[in-house]
Amino acid sequence: MIRFQNLALRRGAKLLVSDATVQIAPGEHVGLVGDNGSGKSSLVSLLLGELLPDAGDVFIPAHWRIAHVAQHAPHSERAATEFVIDGDRELRQLEADLEVAEAAHDGHAAGELHARLADHDAYTARSRAESLLLGLGFKPGQLDNPVSSFSGGWKMRLALAQTLMSPSDLMLLDEPTNHLDLDAIVWLEDWLARYAGTLVIISHDRDFLDSAINVTLHLDGGTLKRYGGNYSTFEKERAIQLAVQQSAFVKQQAHIAHLESFIARFKAKASKARQAQSRVKALERMTLVAPAHASSPVQFEFADAGQSPNPMIHMDHVACGYPAAGNDGRPGTGKPTIILGSVSLTLIPGQRIGVLGANGQGKTTLVRTLAGELAPLGGDLTLGRNLAIGYFAQHEIERLRPDDTPIGHLTRLAREINSRAKEGELRAFLGRFDFGGDMAVSKIAPFSGGEKARLALATIVFRRPNLLLLDEPTNHLDLEMRESLTMALAQFDGTLILVSHDRHLLRSTADEFILVADGKVEPFNGDLDDYRQWLEQRTRAAARSAGAGGAGGGGGGSAGGGSKPRGGNKAAAREAAEAPKPVVATAAAPTAAGVARPGKSPAGTAQRKPIEREIAKLEQEIERLTAEKARLEGQLGDASIYLPPRQAELAAALQRSAEVRQRLEAAETDWMSRQEALAQLGPA
Repeated sequence: MIRFQNLALRRGAKLLVSDATVQIAPGEHVGLVGDNGSGKSSLVSLLLGELLPDAGDVFIPAHWRIAHVAQHAPHSERAATEFVIDGDRELRQLEADLEVAEAAHDGHAAGELHARLADHDAYTARSRAESLLLGLGFKPGQLDNPVSSFSGGWKMRLALAQTLMSPSDLMLLDEPTNHLDLDAIVWLEDWLARYAGTLVIISHDRDFLDSAINVTLHLDGGTLKRYGGNYSTFEKERAIQLAVQQSAFVKQQAHIAHLESFIARFKAKASKARQAQSRVKALERMTLVAPAHASSPVQFEFADAGQSPNPMIHMDHVACGYPAAGNDGRPGTGKPTIILGSVSLTLIPGQRIGVLGANGQGKTTLVRTLAGELAPLGGDLTLGRNLAIGYFAQHEIERLRPDDTPIGHLTRLAREINSRAKEGELRAFLGRFDFGGDMAVSKIAPFSGGEKARLALATIVFRRPNLLLLDEPTNHLDLEMRESLTMALAQFDGTLILVSHDRHLLRSTADEFILVADGKVEPFNGDLDDYRQWLEQRTRAAARSAGAGGAGGGGGGSAGGGSKPRGGNKAAAREAAEAPKPVVATAAAPTAAGVARPGKSPAGTAQRKPIEREIAKLEQEIERLTAEKARLEGQLGDASIYLPPRQAELAAALQRSAEVRQRLEAAETDWMSRQEALAQLGPA
């Protein structure tokens, strides 16, 4: 196991961790949370051996293999698949040794190496690497492209795939979802659920943390505290602790006020001097309880949207895309690139729309067309009068002037929109976004990504929009700032179009969804859980069409298996067994009920019954094992179990936890195979 013993860690003069003693059991999936600058990344560097503790000890089993994602985008001329396989260094070493043995005509050594390669599962390495790449959103035609041909975000996906390919006992992931869309995040969650090693994740995506972790370590004010459960469980327990802490603080302040009152009244009286002096000493000895306070200093809200045009924007068979470019980058005479064809969409006041779809399908193209950054390539687009658009682009922070200041940006914006706000009002406004004092007049160049994103949001709020177009607004925001944005958007009374891979933000702010896929924009009749099921069905359909089989192909699930069923959910089980059905519906397209299905036969009906009985038994077994797994995780989440008197209990719990995990995985694999067999027979 990993053990921090009386750990102290500094970065420069700042004390990040003080006298921390925490254990992480083998196989636990841990989320490392805390404010920006609290020391999360430094703690990961400590685990990697890149930093040494200032005091105390860090214990990691010497034989453990550690995998982590490089912080910088890789540059290589290697083909993407070969680059991913390079993550398995032991495999590459065995291959190199085999080449040497064969060149030396050493048949005995070559035979031994072939056996070791077989034991290492080397002959499935390429298919496993391709499955990782497909799961992370790469297209089949890109698998042999050189790494250098991809953009920065896709290179980081390649680095993540290489890490997942690496055999490891401990995996360290620092913001792994930063460059992923929602489809890839859902896939990664399923992959990590199957990861048998110890996992430590830093992430600002609360839904991702909820899915991926069963232990939370919280860094706050130099303390490192362990909580059993995922992020939502931690948040609830933390809120209770802060409420208790606040109550203690209030009581203590009342006691202090009483002591100070007594001292003030009686310190001059000889008869009370001794009592007053004792109270002075008591006041000096008292340990002050820190008041509970909100984690984020940023609390803001959007102004009243006022009167909005109706409709706000009307698109009638609009073609969205990019005009032909000449050699000098200016518009050319060639053929334009159409990303979305024949988009018909009408925005009315008060709509709150979340935009779903994979990267590269055209979500940003649609939003840029709505914002007026891209002209329609066909059709009609009409804007309502008095339309005020607030547009946050995916790379909005790159538009900020690095040599300017926050107050300079806001002053210039005030002139653009004819605002009469004075400097004091502008400073007060910036203060709501934590740009107070010297920060308001500091150069933007050295600001962090989160600080720049806050400033970009501040400029949008200042415009008082009645239509918000937000394209990945949370990319550089921490959990506290994301929560502030969520609260502000929930209270915004204007119209909202939101593109985001943050499901908590989407779930909290969007009332309806549209799907951008396959060159079309269509309403999506369902919520984010339905979208996840739609993705799974689409993946299985692609795997079948490619002849890869339902569970093992196309990147649906882990590198070696398919999507994991949710134990006990019979409705989901029936859904998974059916042929993929579209969840989108338009006036011209049939709904899910109109999808053709295979006809049933008496023989097929007879064959279904024993399989359905097996599925029912497996679902009961999955429910039982899932409950036992949760109980064991709670037991292992108790810090006292790691103390010497309970070592036997700890060993038994760890052994049973491993057994339950293996049995649960086997039951789920059997469940999926039975579902596939059932699907082949057609509906009942």
